[in-house]
Amino acid sequence: MTTLSYNEILVMFQEIGRRFESIERNSQETDRKFQETIETIERNAQETDRKFQETDRRFQETDRKFQESGKRFEETECLIKEVNKETNKKIGDLGNRLGQFVQEMVRPGAVRLFRKRGINVHEVYHNVEAERNGNEIEIDLLVVNDNEAIAVECKSNLSNDDVNEHLERLAKVKTLLPKYHNSRIMGAVAAMVIPNDVARYAYHKGLFVLAQSGENMIIRNDDKFSPKIW
Repeated sequence: MTTLSYNEILVMFQEIGRRFESIERNSQETDRKFQETIETIERNAQETDRKFQETDRRFQETDRKFQESGKRFEETECLIKEVNKETNKKIGDLGNRLGQFVQEMVRPGAVRLFRKRGINVHEVYHNVEAERNGNEIEIDLLVVNDNEAIAVECKSNLSNDDVNEHLERLAKVKTLLPKYHNSRIMGAVAAMVIPNDVARYAYHKGLFVLAQSGENMIIRNDDKFSPKIW
């Protein structure tokens, strides 16, 4: 067994002391770094939480603005509907007034116009209404004699749909106005504006077509025209 001298033992203990000091320094450094890491994590967590709260606040603000926008959109939509409703009403009223204007243009010369076509009418009634068994009709002008009647529909701007509606109306005349049951029922359309294709359509459906020419109303049908009889 080797015996160590005092100096060798002292050197050994000094080396061991240095190593313990190194371990302690390393331990303190590790502890410091660990503490810094914990602090960094806490700061990051706090920053993340702050950003999350900020994001949530912005989301709530965006949602509030979106709801306000939706409310404003609904208000605008309601306003547009009201404006459209009022506009349509005004347009409808204007159309009715123009239709009445056409009636007043046709009525004074109606007898003369149809007499020129060999139909010896002598009476003109306007706004003739009838209702029976849930069915109803309204005829703008009814030009008659003892055995003939011409129902005239007056429009500001005539369309094919107007022609079709008048044809349906004419089919109901004898049922809803039985005093004319034994009369020859004919139809006519009159308007301020009549597109050529609509005029041709009415012509081929057997209707007289009355239109404005200068200051007067004329019958546009040629001499070959033969009216449909109901």
